[in-house]
Amino acid sequence: MSVDSRWSARSPAKAPARARVWETLLREGVNVGPTFDRIPNFVGADVAAKRLSELDAWKAAKVVKCNPDPPQIPLRLRALYDGKLLFSPVPYLTKGFPYLRIDPEKLAAKGVDFETAATSQGFLQYGEPIGFEDMPKLDFCVVGCVAVTRQGGRTGKGAGFADLEQGIFRELGLVDASTPIATTVHSLQVVDSEAVVIESHDSALHYIATERELIETRTTHPQPKGVDWAKVRPDQFADIPFLSALKTSIEARRG
Repeated sequence: MSVDSRWSARSPAKAPARARVWETLLREGVNVGPTFDRIPNFVGADVAAKRLSELDAWKAAKVVKCNPDPPQIPLRLRALYDGKLLFSPVPYLTKGFPYLRIDPEKLAAKGVDFETAATSQGFLQYGEPIGFEDMPKLDFCVVGCVAVTRQGGRTGKGAGFADLEQGIFRELGLVDASTPIATTVHSLQVVDSEAVVIESHDSALHYIATERELIETRTTHPQPKGVDWAKVRPDQFADIPFLSALKTSIEARRG
């Protein structure tokens, strides 16, 4: 298997860790479906979701943001059954709007089952399009990961979407230093700290749930205060339709 993915040029330092995780999941037979070049689904994703949902921070959260990938379907489903207002980004942020609002009360009123709404196809069909600037303050954030460390380091596919959205959230006051950032992964995705170095623009994880354990990272990494626009690549501006206008709006807010 090649270590290169379509996103490897955006974060080359973390590419070897991603490749090793994808290969390991396949070799050990704990992947569910395709693995390479994506946030991999895994055996035990439902157990990991249950572990995360037992956190007091999860129980207290009324508004949850969750990534749209398959391994987090059980967590999105728990959010809906727990009555939480759920926000999920459009995959790859390729629409003219970045997010979808999934309200369990509205779904129930329409007779839409939560199992359908928790899938990416379901929330694209039944979610309400919404812009970053119209979102409420978030109580709990879930991000998709390929490799993580016990110190809170993470890498996704390498596209940079998660760190970009977290930066935007901070610029707009939708999250603050106390907002938990969490993920669910297979235990084989937990790697040594040197494999995934936390960079200045990275948002570190507070919690990692696997099929075996719940890890509280107690990260000491200072979370970025906003978007480091110098690190946003030209192809991201080209691929994400609303990004240039959002940058202009955020810079106007900064004064």
